[in-house]
Amino acid sequence: MKHGAIYVPDGTAEAAALRRTTDLCITAHQDAGELWAYGPIAACYAKLDRWFSAVTVTDGAGSPRTGDYGSYTDEQMKAVREQEQNSAALLGGYGFMAQLKYSSAEVKKTACGDVTADIRELLLAARPETVYTHNLADKHDTHVAVALRTIAALRSLPIDARPKKVYGLEGWRDLDWMCDGDKVCFDTAPRPHLSAALLGVFDSQIAGGKRYDSAAMGRRLANATFFASHATDAYTSVSYGMDLTELAFSDEDPAAFIAAQIERFKKDATDRLEALK
Repeated sequence: MKHGAIYVPDGTAEAAALRRTTDLCITAHQDAGELWAYGPIAACYAKLDRWFSAVTVTDGAGSPRTGDYGSYTDEQMKAVREQEQNSAALLGGYGFMAQLKYSSAEVKKTACGDVTADIRELLLAARPETVYTHNLADKHDTHVAVALRTIAALRSLPIDARPKKVYGLEGWRDLDWMCDGDKVCFDTAPRPHLSAALLGVFDSQIAGGKRYDSAAMGRRLANATFFASHATDAYTSVSYGMDLTELAFSDEDPAAFIAAQIERFKKDATDRLEALK
């Protein structure tokens, strides 16, 4: 990789740690995996045949801060965020934790091929069965940029090296608006103590002015209750994703892909209104 470093919590040799990965989460910021990919984390935790690993693309310099962290420089904040993320990887039993340490500005530059190249290198080495990244309707520019770089990296792989499934996860916009048939549900109920502990690792964000921990828990609970209006709850806690697999195996325009999702929602809403006039 041109940027960053890889941390292997259990000390396994780096190449072996990458190869054992079955589920790989590629997100923009430290704590994003713990916030929005907890379902896959829980599904892999303590399993002998599944390993969750993660890639954080940016360096954490732009993190909001106040209170005890209010006077921290960007360099100090980067160091804190890196350590927090590695601590979460240790706590969550990750196969490996890669932090690429790009600035958000670099990630958002469409001409910057290094980000895509680094993601591609990790994908080739790990060959995961499933990849998770940000959803294409997210309202955070860096999240969307990471999703696009991930899709570009996936498309550049040989067909036999591509994952079986690719999902875009909720983030700075939830996916409640999607038609139910398009939603992918990830069960976030198992081991609530682990979920709370993982989110609590990121003290610089919680004490620094953003209650991501309580917000994430609330969204998961709300998703579970409001998923179906005429049935009992299938989950007690759930997060949503959108299936991006077809984008990894085609040259479809990501903008056209998300426009089609929005059109299905538009048709669902307008058809209901017309039927009930």
